Amino acid sequence: MPTVHFEGRAVECLPGSNLRMVLLRARLPLYNSVAAALNCRGNAVCGTCAVRVEGEASPPTPAEQRRLSHFPHRPDAGLRLACQVSVLGELRVTKPPGVFGRGQR
Repeated sequence: MPTVHFEGRAVECLPGSNLRMVLLRARLPLYNSVAAALNCRGNAVCGTCAVRVEGEASPPTPAEQRRLSHFPHRPDAGLRLACQVSVLGELRVTKPPGVFGRGQR
């Protein structure tokens, strides 16, 4: 069973589970600041669920690539949208600071 490591916790999930839902169901802090209330609910539109992932995850979706190629994100930043990531195996996830997870407050 795949395990997601985030904020010092490990959460098991079924293969193919959506990363955003895994983190939210475990009550882990996926969203920074006001983004907890103001987000697109997993539609790859807002970009506030941007995270760094290491491990076995699905490839980026076209919607994810589109969103991460526009301000305030940069396509070369190495971020993923949790709402578009399927967990395929062991995964380490980190959330940079800032509303959009860009490391800026």
